[in-house]
Amino acid sequence: MIVKMPPSASAVLAWMPVAAMAVVAVVDVTAGPGVGFLPLVSLGPAFAGLVGGWRRTAVIGLVALFLCVGLGAYNDLLDRPRGYTAMASVVGVTGVGIAAAVMRSRREAELASVRSIAEVAQRVLLRPVPLTAGPLQAAVSYTSALAEARIGGDLYEVVASPHGVRVIVGDVQGKGLDAVETAARVLGTFREAAYDEKNLVKLGERLERSVARDLDDEKFVTAILAEIGDDHRVVLLNYGHPAPMLVRGDGTADFPQPPAYALPLGLAAHGGPGPDPFPVPFGPGDQLLLYTDGVTETRDDRGDFYPLAERARILDDPDVHRALEALREDLVRHAAGPHHDDAAMLLLRYQGLQDGQGSQDSQDS
Repeated sequence: MIVKMPPSASAVLAWMPVAAMAVVAVVDVTAGPGVGFLPLVSLGPAFAGLVGGWRRTAVIGLVALFLCVGLGAYNDLLDRPRGYTAMASVVGVTGVGIAAAVMRSRREAELASVRSIAEVAQRVLLRPVPLTAGPLQAAVSYTSALAEARIGGDLYEVVASPHGVRVIVGDVQGKGLDAVETAARVLGTFREAAYDEKNLVKLGERLERSVARDLDDEKFVTAILAEIGDDHRVVLLNYGHPAPMLVRGDGTADFPQPPAYALPLGLAAHGGPGPDPFPVPFGPGDQLLLYTDGVTETRDDRGDFYPLAERARILDDPDVHRALEALREDLVRHAAGPHHDDAAMLLLRYQGLQDGQGSQDSQDS
């Protein structure tokens, strides 16, 4: 994985070979031939091979060779073993640096190809959620811990089924391709079962069977299922997942807790009660934010967790997508460095009109 550096750090590394040769030249001229700094001229092509391409490394190596010859002549070392050794050192290090630069370029090209494939896989796996579903507007944000791979184990989906709008947000234990494979399995089952199963509990049981069949005893998936009908409420089913944040029209925030937390998907064989569905009032003007623990467990430079409840007002923006993007940017500002866990957020905003207003609009049309 390649770590992206800020422009200032890249500029320092780019000039490091030239700076190293300049320092060696000044010190060698100042100290005189008796000290023996001449072989250190090879630091130039050595640094160039670490941070530049093979052409730049070759140019730096050629400059280092000319500098070595010039300093050797100045110190009267060209016809002595120390002069030959210094020039041989420059040529050898330059050759090794060129080879290293070529190999690094090939690895970077391969990684770029893998990243491109990973992006396509991620788009297929986590396809865009519908902009509207029934009375809801939806927006989603996903930040992978493997930033360069842009792929991870968090999952989400919104399905407008005959039984209401059904939603899942989940978090697969682990990261990488194994987690992505599990997420794909869960999403595939959910997309099919969301249409077939009339009961939300039956939908959850179907997901449990799918996960348990393909995962070993140590793997699991935390998930929360939600179902929004036309009765101004949301029914939640929680499999060991963080409680969602419900933001009322007046800006107050609440985190609806289940009567009892069930085991994550894939662990039902260990015993324990299954999840109980519990309804929560959810009507026009309300917002429901479902998220993974990568959000609430993000720490700042003092070690404090992200205070999600205190940030509820950020979601006041009339545009649901701008509101969620503002929350994501606030989360990034809070984080001390890159994310160490995937962070997914799915925002549902109830846009249905009150009965009186809806009747008036119908008459006007």
